[in-house]
Amino acid sequence: MSRLFLIMALLVFSLFVQGQTRKDLEEQRKKTLEDINYVDNLIKETEKQKSTGINDIKIIGNRLGLREKVISGLQDEIALLKDRIEINTLAVSLMEKDLEVLRREYAQTIVNSYKTSKSYPQIGYLLSAKDFNQGYKRIKYLQQMARFRRNETEIITELKEQIDASKRKMNEDLENISGLKQNEESQKSLLMQEQARKRKLLNSLINKEKQLRRELEEKKKIAQKIESEINKIIEEERRRSSSNELTPEMKLISDSFIENKGRLPWPVEKGIITEKFGQQDHPVLTYVKENNPGIEITSNGKTTARSIFKGEVVRVFAIQGANMSIIVKHGKYFSVYQNLVNVKVVKNQMIDTKQEIGEVFCDEKNGSASVLKFMIFEEREKVDPEVCITKK
Repeated sequence: MSRLFLIMALLVFSLFVQGQTRKDLEEQRKKTLEDINYVDNLIKETEKQKSTGINDIKIIGNRLGLREKVISGLQDEIALLKDRIEINTLAVSLMEKDLEVLRREYAQTIVNSYKTSKSYPQIGYLLSAKDFNQGYKRIKYLQQMARFRRNETEIITELKEQIDASKRKMNEDLENISGLKQNEESQKSLLMQEQARKRKLLNSLINKEKQLRRELEEKKKIAQKIESEINKIIEEERRRSSSNELTPEMKLISDSFIENKGRLPWPVEKGIITEKFGQQDHPVLTYVKENNPGIEITSNGKTTARSIFKGEVVRVFAIQGANMSIIVKHGKYFSVYQNLVNVKVVKNQMIDTKQEIGEVFCDEKNGSASVLKFMIFEEREKVDPEVCITKK
């Protein structure tokens, strides 16, 4: 019984648990390839421009990351199939041993039955009973022996079918592994081509070091301006409330905001993250690091910015060289949307989740790239927006 349970447990684990895991990996790979297609379209648009900028490097870097994710997923699928083949091989080995034992036992039963029937024919065996009760018991015994032989035949047939099914599954898995390995090699080839393209772009920007350093300084000034505005807002809130407590409505919004952490919608419907939060290596300048207060999301063409959660618009202001910025208050949390045009909200306006607040500036000189600079603060503390918004 314990041996049979072990075999069934192996087969169930192999077919269901790993099957579900592989399905998840396949869906993840499909979604990642869709993201790569979106990035490819961004790159095609930027290639129409003669000039190359840092955002082009970031877009290429994003695609490299996605490509590596596809390769990693393929490797995980191959490993899962290999594990399943090992489990099925073990299960088949155990079943074949059991089948051999059952066949020997069944053969011996047939031989014994034949010898018994030859020495004591069934009719004679029944007629030789001393009384009715003994005759009845002998009938029951013969019926049990017949059922036993039928059951043994059915078990042997079923076990043989299970062995054949497991072997067919192993052959299918071997064919799938072959296909996945071919796909992996194809993805690695594309990865090498993209790495070469990135190196070429980097080389074209190295000679623009002075310009890049000026852009970096300007970027720092804009970030400082945003943080200064956030600090002003917080101070104003403190002056308005001597107890420093939120209104009941804002407290509810604040609590809901944190409860939805990791599930908040993106501030744009479609886009890729081309700059991450926190300290990052500069994409071109050697030994230079950036301390990013938020993330950058790059889209293509006309792109609408939307609020990630309901709240109150507490600031709408312009920054020289960076278009318009909007700060939305969600209790003790603040979301910041920078590089906007055609703003659609005003100060003190209450807005809902996903409500349109403006358009992201579309840089037609840079392949129609629309780059939203997006930040989240918990009072004065900067928060990684990727932790708050839903995973794509």
